[in-house]
Amino acid sequence: MKDVTQKTQLLGHRGSPRAAKENTIDSFRLALEAGLDGLELDLHRTRDGVLAIYHDFDLEGRPISGLDWAELKTQAPWMPCLEEVFELAEAFPQALLNLELKSQPPDSDGREAALTQALKAWPERERAWVSSFDPLALIRLRKLGYEGTLALLYSDEVVLELLPCTGATGVHPHYSLLTEGKVAAFREQGLFVMTWTVNNQDTARRLVEWGVNGLIGDLPSELLALRIP
Repeated sequence: MKDVTQKTQLLGHRGSPRAAKENTIDSFRLALEAGLDGLELDLHRTRDGVLAIYHDFDLEGRPISGLDWAELKTQAPWMPCLEEVFELAEAFPQALLNLELKSQPPDSDGREAALTQALKAWPERERAWVSSFDPLALIRLRKLGYEGTLALLYSDEVVLELLPCTGATGVHPHYSLLTEGKVAAFREQGLFVMTWTVNNQDTARRLVEWGVNGLIGDLPSELLALRIP
């Protein structure tokens, strides 16, 4: 992944979800056109191996993993696949992509392998990194030969006990779990820190002062206010 320590990176949480439907191409485009540095988005694997962009594990009561892509598009024509996001990113050559791999441990349906292959096929893969709440998914990615950047997502600090096993070089905690001391400790360990979901200028400023590497939020204007003198 490109160096995220050069400045505080500002990412759109599922794009710009207050301006357009979250996790859609319209939402992603609006976030990038507003001036954000990149996007955070959610990935699932369909039954036939397509990486679909959607937050929840189910769509109208049916598991994403149990639907073929054509069937899914019939139900949700607005839903993009990962390759469509890569195509959009080509129009914004500086944009970063935080790909959150949705996973339910302990089993896998091959989503880690599908993502590894998709990233290997994308010439601009250094602009992307993978995060997940599932430590096993991160371990699988490394075992499959994924050489890019990994980050452990968490909303419960107990999962940090597994961080050394994952091969992750970054952490993505909810902002409410951070203190100045915790950010400093992570940075001393050589970990980059991205935090979510930050929708308030004052909170954002405090986190930047503490030394986080990036903020993920729903409101581009609140994040971009940090760069207004």
